[in-house]
This record gives sequence, C-alpha cells and structure tokens, in this order.
Amino acid sequence: MKRFAAFVCLSLFCVGTVFAQSGYPYTQVPFTSVKITPNTFWGDRIQAAREVTIPLAFSKCESEHRYKNFDMAAYTLQHPGHAGLKTPEWDVAKFMGFSFDDTDVYKTIEGASYVLQTFPDAKLKAYIDSVLDVVGAAQEPDGYLYTARTINPEHPHGWAANKRWAAEEHASHELYNLGHMVDAACAHYQATGSTKFLDIAKRYADCVVREVGPNPGQACVVPGHQIAEMALARLYVLTGEKKYLDEAKFLLDYRGKTDHKDVYSQSDKPVVDQTEAWGHAVRAGYMYAGMADVAALLGDSSYIKAIDTIYENIVSRKYYLTGGVGARHGGEAFGADYELPNLTAYNETCAAISMVYLFERMFLLHGDAKYIDCLERTLYNGVISGMSVDGGKFFYPNPLSSDGHYRFNADGTMTRQPWFGCACCPSNLCRFIPSMPGYVYGVRDNSLYVNLFASNTATIKIGGKNVTLEETTQYPWDGDISIKVLQNKAKTFNMMIRIPGWVQSKAVPSDLYSYSDDIFSTYDITVNGQSVSSELENGYFVINRNWKKGDVVRIHFDMPVRTVVANPRVTDDRGRIAVERGPLVYCAEWADNEGINPHHLLLPRLPQFDVQTAYSIQNTEGDGKTFHVTAISAKAQEAAIADDGRLTVKDVAIRLIPYYAWNHRGAGKMDVWLARSLSGLED
Repeated sequence: MKRFAAFVCLSLFCVGTVFAQSGYPYTQVPFTSVKITPNTFWGDRIQAAREVTIPLAFSKCESEHRYKNFDMAAYTLQHPGHAGLKTPEWDVAKFMGFSFDDTDVYKTIEGASYVLQTFPDAKLKAYIDSVLDVVGAAQEPDGYLYTARTINPEHPHGWAANKRWAAEEHASHELYNLGHMVDAACAHYQATGSTKFLDIAKRYADCVVREVGPNPGQACVVPGHQIAEMALARLYVLTGEKKYLDEAKFLLDYRGKTDHKDVYSQSDKPVVDQTEAWGHAVRAGYMYAGMADVAALLGDSSYIKAIDTIYENIVSRKYYLTGGVGARHGGEAFGADYELPNLTAYNETCAAISMVYLFERMFLLHGDAKYIDCLERTLYNGVISGMSVDGGKFFYPNPLSSDGHYRFNADGTMTRQPWFGCACCPSNLCRFIPSMPGYVYGVRDNSLYVNLFASNTATIKIGGKNVTLEETTQYPWDGDISIKVLQNKAKTFNMMIRIPGWVQSKAVPSDLYSYSDDIFSTYDITVNGQSVSSELENGYFVINRNWKKGDVVRIHFDMPVRTVVANPRVTDDRGRIAVERGPLVYCAEWADNEGINPHHLLLPRLPQFDVQTAYSIQNTEGDGKTFHVTAISAKAQEAAIADDGRLTVKDVAIRLIPYYAWNHRGAGKMDVWLARSLSGLED
C-alpha cells in the first residue's frame, strides 16, 4: 500500500530550527515562540513549504525508491544471505543514485516535525510514525543504519567500501547520514514528545561513538561530508550525554590528521589552522557552524579564532552580492579570493543555507548586527531564489547571470526543476524554510534583539519572564515596522533594534561591495509617537524603558534604490553596477524587457529609478498563479551590432525585479550586474 496515500496536506504554518544554544552568550529565541502572520512575505513562503514542498518531498521519497531502500535493507536483515542478493534486482548501484539518499527521508521528516511541533496534527504524526516503522526496520542490531550497505553487504553502493567507515572520508556518507538522522530525530522528539525516532538515532550515534574514534580498534576517520558535528552537539544538548559532544569534538579535531587529506572536504589541515574558505562550499559551511557549536559548548577560543578568520575571508573575498557562496561548478566549491564569476556561478542552494547557519552562530557568539546583515542578504536572495514562490520547483545552482541554458538539467535549460536525482536542495529547503521564525529574535540577559523584520506575534522570555510582542510590517517592500507590547512581565528591558547595514550605507561588512551613489539613507524610531535617540551598539539601536502594555515602537527605514559596485579585484564585475532596494538584490530578466537583451544593457553613470509597487508576475513555470513584487524601472541603453558591423546604441526603458523572483516565466537571459556607461543619458 502506498504510504504517501495516508499523508494529508499539512494545515500548519510556522516552525523553525532548534540547535545547540547552551554555551552561547546570546540565545536564539525558539521558533515555537514566534508565530509568523499569514498572508505576509514570510507567511506565504512558509505556507508554500507546508502545502506544497513537504508533501512533494514525501511523495518523492515514495516514487524515487527512498522508502524502498529501507524496505530492502530490512528484508536482508530478516533473511541474511537470501538468494536475491545475487540477482540484478539487488544490485545497489543500479537503483540507488547516491549513498546519501536516506537523508531525503530524514530531512523531510525534520521539516514536517517543525510544523507539527507548532500545530499538532494526528494524521501527519501517524504518517511520520509509519515512515519511522520502515526506517527502524532497516537498523542493524548494533545500531548501524545505512541502507547503501545493509541492502547487499557483499556488494554495497559503489561509493561505499567492503567494510564500515573504510570509505567515509571519500564518498560513503555514513556520518553525513547520521547527522541528518540526528537532526530530524531531535526535531521529531521536540515536536511530539515521542522517543521513537530519537531512540533510532541514538542507537546509530552510539554505534558511531563505539566504532569511530582515535582509540585502538576504532576507525580513525572524519566525515567526508560534514554535518554530524552540528547534529552530535545538538544531541548532547538534548540528552546531556557528553559522549556525543566528545565525538563531535573528535570529528573536528582530527581533520587534517588522518590518512586522507583533501582541500575539497576541508581535511587538508587541522581546523584551527584553517584561515580561508576552500573546497566544497556546503561541507565547509556545515563544518564552520559545527565548530561554532563546539566552541560555544566547550569555550574553545582556538575554534572561535579560526571561524572568525574564515568568516572574514568569506565576506571579504568569496561572497556573492546575493549572499551565495561557491563560485565553481567543479567540486561545488569556493573559488580563489575575488573569483566570483556570474554566468558560471554555482552558488548551491544548500551552501546558502549553510551560510545562514554560520551567520546566526556568529551572532550568538559575538552579538554584532553585521552577522545578521549577512544572514539577511543570504536569506532574501541566495536562499529563497532556490525555491519557486509556489514551493514546487527548485534551483540547485543560483547564478547571477543566465543565457537560458544549463547543461546539468535534463532539458538543457536554466529553469527550476521539480526534483533532482541528487535531491539535497529540495529536501534541505523542506527543513529550512519552516525554520525562519527562529531567526527573528535573540536574547541576552535583559536585552531583546530584534534581528529580522517580519509580521509576527512572539512570546519571549527575558530574565525568565514572558514578554509578548506583535510586529507588523510589509518588509521587505517598505521600511515601516511597528512593534506593539501586548504583555510584559519583565518590566524594564533593552529593546535592541538592528539598523541594517544597507540603511547605514554599508552594503556588506567589508570592502567587497560598496554603494556607488551619493544617496544618504536615514531612519527614525518613535515610542508612542515620541522620537527617541540612541548611539548604536554593535549596529543596534537601544531603547531602555519600563515597557507597558500597549506601548508601540515605530521604525522607519528609508528604502531608496541604490547602486552597488564590486571591489575592482572582482574581474567579472569591473565596469558594472548592480541595483538593490532594502535587503533585495534586483536583476534584469528577459520577460520584463520585451525585445531587449539584458546582457547588452548599459546603465547611465547616475541612473534615475522609479519604483513600481504590486508589479504582477505570472508563474507560468508552476501553478500559473500571479504573485506581486515591487519592481524598479529606469532609462538605459542597449548596445547591438548593426548589419554593417558597426556598434549601435539605442535608448530603452528597462524594468528590474527582485532576484529571487526570476525564472518563473521560462528560461531566458538574466543579469544582476549590468554594464555601466561612462556617461549619463543626458550627455
């Protein structure tokens, strides 16, 4: 019987990611405390994940053999040495695309569990339980759970070896599978109170603790694909069992010390000796986030120093304007310093998600708004571009320029796909998008940090006492935010309001990108209609008062259209400018500029922009529905080659849309960075 048939579309809408917070000076306000308002920017995205993305991922686990892998592993456990093992039907390499296919199941359960935690649903809980029956049946007696081997132990998946862990540092992904399993199991436990999945995950984690380590008789290996480090730290915080934290520390400490040394997986040298981001961008981001967790839990200053240095390298030299990372298709990897091509940019969606994990942890360590500035840039551009607005199609790479073609898609076009053979990005979005509410606020001692701006109602503990706030805003479409105190048992506390870098004319906290216009943005903050002033503390506007029920803070950020230039060492962006408004990066796409080639556009030296609210885009690549964005129009010039070979230039009117909204109307040309004329149109 089809397991997916039992699944009913979720009727829930707000969740977030929980990870190890113990030990951090600053605390992330739990996602369960923050309810995003429906029919708002983030309410719509969470609804799409709830109604479309998560059900789609569960259905793909059914149709793409993910559940069947567990069934087959269970059958082999129940019938060791069965005759089928010698038949083509049991040749793992022929039906299992990747050795980490099991994680699609785990990540989808994780996302569904976040939703379930906030809005209990008996049918969804029962469906997950039925999947866990299948997962648990594939677990070997000592806790090992890796279907790529268990299905056919003598002939495992081609990325595995003839014994456990032997290929871990290369391609087996045994520890990567553990990491996603543990994350999902922690979420499921927190959502339901059931230990059903947690018991499965702990048994696998215990197996790893016994078998992987530096001691005689253990496999002294580190993950080929990192994430187990974060997950084991989270499991330690949940259970209090220090063996899991010790294992996470070993997996980090022994990088660069085992037989396998490879820049691709950041194992070429010890983590404390690494000073720049190299290799596979997703693996790197997960590792850096895991380093932050272990550093916070153990107070390891050498780890903190290392990730501080690596963060600076990323944001100063290897960070795209859209907040993405990973310049190279080859190895899905970071490039060299200032190697940031646009047309061939990889910018894997999972890599952007890993940067959000890293930037949030950097804030929790240091309390500086610059880390949230980076998080916001990545979130509004590099992450949500990876999923269509209806939640049903996905980008794996996210380039900043397109000619309409992409050789890795089956049809050869640069369009979002409903799924991938390597489905890490769709399933990762399943678990990430519902986690957004957990990034809105932070707390330290008697201070509440307002980090992101989104309509929500939140009940937050400050000094152990509840404060309930209602935030109302149309952000990112305008810069007006209202925060109303609905309840305050904490009495006096500091409300720390982040003043975004883009308001302060700081595109990023480095010299990698800077604004090229002479616009001066301002902001204004009032309490109950009265203006208040404050010196900024690490990028935060501080309001200290004995807050009363009904108090209203109103925030106004000017949101002009700005132009950006890159550091001249970024060769692909020389002579070009990009356009931003608020936290959003804009692009010129063929569909909004009929008959105009975005690759041939020239913006004037001092462009004049008009803002168009509620601009309609029809999602012809998905559900066919129309959604609305704020668009920007400007006068420009288009260069072309005449029939006689002469270069011609003509005046044109162009329209720009938010980068995340491109590619909803089919494959075609798009550019973020537009050529800059040496003169204005008036010249």
